[in-house]
Amino acid sequence: MSEPNENFQPPPPPPPPLAEPAPRAPRPTKLRPFAIAAFVVGLIVLGLSIAKIVPGGPAPGGVLAFMGIVLFALSFIPLPVVPDAEAPMSALQKLSGVFFEPSTVFRNLRAHPRWLAAYILITLLGVVYTNAFTQRLTPEKIVNFRVDKVAELPAPFTPPPERIEAMRTEGIEQLKNPVQRVLGVVSMASAIFFFTALIAAIYMLATLAFGGRMNFWQAVAVMFYSAVPIVVIQKVLSLAILYVKSPDDIHPILNADNLVQDNLGILLAPANHPVLFVIASSIGLLSFYGLWLKATGLRNGGTKVSKGVAWGVAVTIWVLGLLLATGITALFPQFIS
Repeated sequence: MSEPNENFQPPPPPPPPLAEPAPRAPRPTKLRPFAIAAFVVGLIVLGLSIAKIVPGGPAPGGVLAFMGIVLFALSFIPLPVVPDAEAPMSALQKLSGVFFEPSTVFRNLRAHPRWLAAYILITLLGVVYTNAFTQRLTPEKIVNFRVDKVAELPAPFTPPPERIEAMRTEGIEQLKNPVQRVLGVVSMASAIFFFTALIAAIYMLATLAFGGRMNFWQAVAVMFYSAVPIVVIQKVLSLAILYVKSPDDIHPILNADNLVQDNLGILLAPANHPVLFVIASSIGLLSFYGLWLKATGLRNGGTKVSKGVAWGVAVTIWVLGLLLATGITALFPQFIS
């Protein structure tokens, strides 16, 4: 019988299997063809406007080309990865559901932050109302009112007299020329996207600062869909009021966005109390409805966003926006008089 080997060492256990790397978050690469198309078309329009072939100046082409650059850059921001996600809702389900069961829609957007349908609807309603508003009041009345208010600006903001008259002529031509009106639609669509994306980024950063978690595309989807009910109600009612109310009673600047008066601004005359009018106009049914929709969207559209965080972010940004609007009105009160 052999003696035991005192120097014997058992073999080490086999190494644990390597953990599979976490799946890489997908990117919204479907945006890139649209981004490239917008950039190319924008450059073409820009070149034609510089060559004086297309009227309206270089702004519409430059805005469209810039939108292409922004879309291409945003296509590298990863989409959220939500485990065990439910199936995506259809565009019609989301557009209708945000009126009746917004929490369900926002929870679905958390895993599938698709915002194109809401963006198209908001833009379409804005274009329809703007064109109806222009036809009802006439381009001459709108442009003359705006230019007269620019002429009332204090120095050094007042343009020279020759520039004032040029603004008057160019403005009326822009609202009457079909090509310029089409380019105006492009500029409006671009502005809606830029503004919403910027606001979404602010809401996302504020949510992170308050301790929640939110992806950029989740914030974009929440901002677009939380705006849908407000825009639909305002534009539809405004279109009805537009053809009932006398054009002489419609303000060319204050009512350029909508004619719905559901706030305390109806108690004040904007010419006499411009700052108080802006503050009072922010207190109304639709403004609080929009605030509730944003808080609901943040809570259900983000990850680990509590009710307190959602309301804290929504109210904070609402107050900051009101302060900004109040400050601008205090500097330029003549535009709402």
